[in-house]
Amino acid sequence: MILDLFRLNGKVAVVTGANTGLGQGFCVAFAEAGATVIGIARRSCAETAANVEAVGGTFFEVLIDLSAPDASKTVTNACKKLTGRVDILVNNAGIIHREDAVNVTEASWDLVTNLNEKLVFFLSQAMTNEFFIPQGGGKIINIASMLSFQGGIRVPSYTASKSAVMGLTKALANEWASLNINVNAIAPGYMATNNTTALRQDSDRNDAILCRIPAGRWGTSDDLMGAAVFLASDASSYVNGFTLAVDGGWLDKLLYYSSSKTGAPPVFLLIIDSIKSIYSCFVNIGL
Repeated sequence: MILDLFRLNGKVAVVTGANTGLGQGFCVAFAEAGATVIGIARRSCAETAANVEAVGGTFFEVLIDLSAPDASKTVTNACKKLTGRVDILVNNAGIIHREDAVNVTEASWDLVTNLNEKLVFFLSQAMTNEFFIPQGGGKIINIASMLSFQGGIRVPSYTASKSAVMGLTKALANEWASLNINVNAIAPGYMATNNTTALRQDSDRNDAILCRIPAGRWGTSDDLMGAAVFLASDASSYVNGFTLAVDGGWLDKLLYYSSSKTGAPPVFLLIIDSIKSIYSCFVNIGL
């Protein structure tokens, strides 16, 4: 049965940033699909644990500051003690600092890029060496962003880190696909999470964002559940190095919005859309 490809029974999924927001949603989704879930976070995952248990799942909590030295080794050792195996890794933990580029400090830059970018590589490396290679395969899902595709405003360190995540996803997929390790990413659109609270509370920015989302609303963690289960399951066994945008149509609307502001003719819009589609193909196959 085709639906069996999407089941995660007997699998162990590790999710960083599991105490709230998108990470919490991933944990619940994997539990509903049959996986045992290990949540990694700096703060208590009590709410996540309750939500996972409410759908009949099993949840383990590992509390750690992921910016600490040797965090990857600590997480890997904890997982080894808890379950003895890991099949799925979701690199979800991340932070964002909003500041004009002329005022960004080196300390602030390092804090963002170390968690959003450096940790993604070294935790993936640790899990691959400890679990995925010995077990004969595994799934890595990195969390990218709309700012993996565009520049953003007042978030240079975040944009740099999320652009790196998309590049790293392709680089690791190129090396590890032959080992039966699928490395892919999800690029959430504008989601109603703690990271976007400031944007949603700014009425001008909120309205400007909503008018450019064809779906007409902010996304929620529920909108990402299907994509996450797909990339974590056998249904995606031949998908490697791909960044899946779950954005309510934001990327498709963006060029039309920009061109319509200049009064560009419809034929120009079609040309731009064609170029964008070709570019997306090249980006996702790593050319």
